Amino acid sequence: KDDVGVGHPGHGCLAEWAGRGVLLLNSALTVRAATPASHSRAGWEEFTDAVIRSLADQACVFVLWGKPAQKKNFLVNPERHRIVASAHPSPHSAHLGFFGSRPFSRTNAHLEELGVQPIDWSLSP
Repeated sequence: KDDVGVGHPGHGCLAEWAGRGVLLLNSALTVRAATPASHSRAGWEEFTDAVIRSLADQACVFVLWGKPAQKKNFLVNPERHRIVASAHPSPHSAHLGFFGSRPFSRTNAHLEELGVQPIDWSLSP
């Protein structure tokens, strides 16, 4: 809301974003319950790196939230891609730089710069 004026939809389902071209991808796709980063060295890095490499020919913006995501910046081609980076929005780290980072408006500005339609970040109730 503070960034692009979009209110909370009353749920946490982000599936609408996928239909608008948003791919949400964590560095590791599983975790042991209540143990953050417990599967960070379980082989997911190979898969997520391959997903990022598969986007090499597309103009896109990578939003890298947190240190594990920011370590993926070497996979991003600065001629075809843009990066928006900040602390992760998790309650454990958001105070370290996520608040005020304006990731959604910065993403849209980069998309327009790349000649790509900006994202409508609103979600249906």
